Amino acid sequence: MGTPDFAVTILKHLVDNNYNVVGVITATDKPAGRGRKLNESAVKKYALSQDLKILQPKNLKNEDFHKELKSLNADLQIVVAFRMLPKAVWQMPKMGTFNLHASLLPEYRGAAPIHWAIINGETKTGVTTFFIDDKIDTGEIILQEEIEITNTETVGSLHDKLMFLGAGLVAKTVDLIEAGNIETKKQPELEEKSAPKLNSENTKIDWSDNLDNIYNKIRGLNPYPTAWTLIKNDDEEISAKIYNIEKIEEIHNYELGKLIFSKKEIKVAVKNGFINIKEIKLAGKKKMDATSLLNGFSFSKNAKML
Repeated sequence: MGTPDFAVTILKHLVDNNYNVVGVITATDKPAGRGRKLNESAVKKYALSQDLKILQPKNLKNEDFHKELKSLNADLQIVVAFRMLPKAVWQMPKMGTFNLHASLLPEYRGAAPIHWAIINGETKTGVTTFFIDDKIDTGEIILQEEIEITNTETVGSLHDKLMFLGAGLVAKTVDLIEAGNIETKKQPELEEKSAPKLNSENTKIDWSDNLDNIYNKIRGLNPYPTAWTLIKNDDEEISAKIYNIEKIEEIHNYELGKLIFSKKEIKVAVKNGFINIKEIKLAGKKKMDATSLLNGFSFSKNAKML
């Protein structure tokens, strides 16, 4: 059970290693683009290429869906980046239902664990398999595997590393369950670090924050959904998304948020230094490097980030 590319890699690993996948449950097709053409999920596209049985329930509590799911006679259900399941669904297989989560649970339960690990400046994260229960990401832990977060990591690069790490962990988990060698570990109730859904409020850059926090936030949202800001350019306010950056530790007397330009560089003054913007996208324009933007766009002397 899954929808995005992250889930495809896990499904492909199971298929390539001859696990008997009797069915794939994924999101319904959704209209996308100008023509509102129906768009199939990444998991559906892959499942079609492998001639796998596909179910696309609108309502996971629907009795007809439950009958169809039961008819697959699955021993085990594996969930990767899907919706919260009703009890009737996760209790159905005799060996249970387990989930792959991209964090070292109980830390970073929730919708965006990869993003928040980087945003919060963590130096390690990992993947966890756990049996699903009636709450979100709270079930008993089966296996975990750890990975380092480098200080230049973006959510894009870490996502891919965890995706491949997760594929191996899912296969190991299936083997353990099949062999009856499972020893699960209860999660503590306390949750110190969570991974809430990302929105326009928590992805906006606060230029009054310190250098490290701003640096972590921007790379933790690059390339998706991307950290954003408003630029005050004379009387105009322009929305912009910030992608690749460097941090420069330096004491200065500039106002926080002030933009400093050279022919090839755009820097933003922050506490303890500068954020050097390598890639940026102004509203209504293409994403471009700093040099290209400076060649075709005029900033005022007093331009600043809001």
